[in-house]
Amino acid sequence: MKKLVFVLSTVLALAVTNVAVAQKTVVDVAAGNKDFSTLVTAVKAADLAGVLSGTPESGGWTVFAPTNEAFAKIDKNTLNSLLQPENKKALANILTYHVVPSKLMASDVVAALKQNNGKVEVKAVNGDVLTVMSKDGKIWIKDTKGNYSEIVATDVKGSNGVIHVIDTVVMPK
Repeated sequence: MKKLVFVLSTVLALAVTNVAVAQKTVVDVAAGNKDFSTLVTAVKAADLAGVLSGTPESGGWTVFAPTNEAFAKIDKNTLNSLLQPENKKALANILTYHVVPSKLMASDVVAALKQNNGKVEVKAVNGDVLTVMSKDGKIWIKDTKGNYSEIVATDVKGSNGVIHVIDTVVMPK
């Protein structure tokens, strides 16, 4: 009997945990990870937290989320300037270049790459195009300026989309 109670309580605890995790939006997931503290600060400074906590008509977001190390590659003065209220529009443009208004799991990306000879373009929320490509056995994003960012982790799920972790901030036109 004790074993049955233990098993049932364990199953119930896991079920409650999974529901709680599934209810976190992509913003909540990022906010709960210290490696995204700069991203979360930027999202708040650009006043995008509310938008990204919702769900687009397409059913989900795909966020290519730069880590703190990725943001550290940007000149500190430039980054600090972007976080100022007067640069909110420029910051929002950069951040929305990291977001696609549809939920693309890693398996979706890999399938699209196979169908398109290792290269596929996706339109970001800001209207610019990101090129996703397979190169040297890894998946990369190429921005409009020709810079590359490696996707280093995939399929971090939120209730309203998915996060793929990248190692470099991609820049729009």
